[in-house]
Amino acid sequence: TLDRSSAASDVYKRQQGDTMEKIFEQAMLYDFYGELLKDNQKEVFENYVLDNLSLSEIAEERNISRQAVYDMIKRADRALNEYEDKLHLLEKFLTIKEDVNRIHIISKQLTDSRDRELATQIVSITDKILDEL
Repeated sequence: TLDRSSAASDVYKRQQGDTMEKIFEQAMLYDFYGELLKDNQKEVFENYVLDNLSLSEIAEERNISRQAVYDMIKRADRALNEYEDKLHLLEKFLTIKEDVNRIHIISKQLTDSRDRELATQIVSITDKILDEL
């Protein structure tokens, strides 16, 4: 029974992680492409993803069915993913951020006193870039 309980807990944690990862991805895609959505889609998507409202809460607030809210969210999500598939802005952003982060880490690891000033400059520049990203 303990093994089953542990396995169920692992599945739940994995699903929660997948859900959080999906929400994070949706929020990032919205940051990049949200302005391309119709106003109505934007508002409903924001309510669901960013404000964490349930389908029922959004439906009640807008005086529409839960199914209509669900359909709007699915259409918006599909549109955001299609924009990313064509433009790859989020992918490029994440790649650049990862590369700058690696440069930052390598720069911090430089210990040669001769390179310390250069490493400090690199760290300063990468800090600025990472803050802006």
